[in-house]
Amino acid sequence: MTSPRERLAGQQAELLKALLAGGDAPAGFDADRLRIEANVLRNKQSRLAAYLRPDLAEALGDRFAALFREYATSHPKTDAIRARAYADAFGAWLVERGEVPKPRGRFATWLRRI
Repeated sequence: MTSPRERLAGQQAELLKALLAGGDAPAGFDADRLRIEANVLRNKQSRLAAYLRPDLAEALGDRFAALFREYATSHPKTDAIRARAYADAFGAWLVERGEVPKPRGRFATWLRRI
């Protein structure tokens, strides 16, 4: 049998998965409302990533939001990674996929930190 604390942790994990990783709505939650909240959170993350990495936002233009959404869904941010490191990881993912060229010179320092 699981303790109340373990059950709560499991419920919280389900909620975070629904909000950040496209998971199903946990029992007792309105799926439409969670989808709205997930979109709000993802848009906020996208704006922060664009602020922290304007080079990526400029290079991708209108594709930035869609690519960030794809990245964020498959690589949900956790509390173990800072916002700048998350934005840099998004940049490395873009380089790996060939969406942006590999940075050179002094601009390549962020890629070495990943």
